Amino acid sequence: MRIDAITIFPEYFAPLQLSLIGKAQERGILEVKIYDLRDFTSDNHHTVDDTPYGGGAGMVMKPEVWGDALDQVLTPDSDLIILTPAGRRFDQRMAEEFAASKHLIFACGRYEGIDARVGQYYSQEQFHSQSIRVHEVSIGDYVLGGGEVASLVMIEAITRLLPGVLGNPDSLVEESHAHEGFLEYPNYTKPPIWRDIPVPEVLLSGNHAAIAKWRADEAARRAKNQL
Repeated sequence: MRIDAITIFPEYFAPLQLSLIGKAQERGILEVKIYDLRDFTSDNHHTVDDTPYGGGAGMVMKPEVWGDALDQVLTPDSDLIILTPAGRRFDQRMAEEFAASKHLIFACGRYEGIDARVGQYYSQEQFHSQSIRVHEVSIGDYVLGGGEVASLVMIEAITRLLPGVLGNPDSLVEESHAHEGFLEYPNYTKPPIWRDIPVPEVLLSGNHAAIAKWRADEAARRAKNQL
């Protein structure tokens, strides 16, 4: 999979060199490239924003700068992800959908967001014929300073689903949200008693059927408590 991110703060993406994602890049499973949006500006001040039409607080990111950047980064069969609080809510199902993509592009807005015409332009039929898809996505009902943190959340959730990224692929089977309405059961390790709190006795019993039932009951209890 190829992942590109366009941002005015490339340093935000340094964590992608760490842990499983960093190792996946070393092994050639994943290719990641970060672009500085200001490199696509044409004025001496590298301006990426301007005042909004109709008035209001804040600044809006300029469509021509984003257009110049995306024209160079988009390839046939790309998924363009525009991070916005008004977008579709990101969840595990969407992570699975994006994990099947060949090329993800994260457009990280700042200020009051990216001029709406950018998404509108790349949603036109001429781009559909190139299998270019535009997605407006939010990671939750709260406001961040920009799309960088949201992109990191999504990239981590998506890339861990790629074959070869996790050391033990069986870890994906019993994770929270791996199945609709499912939350993972509590997990424990040694010692059997920590600060006077014991591990549930059933987990020490060696009775695999009883352990499986306990785990299923605990997962159901957690899911019910989330309602």
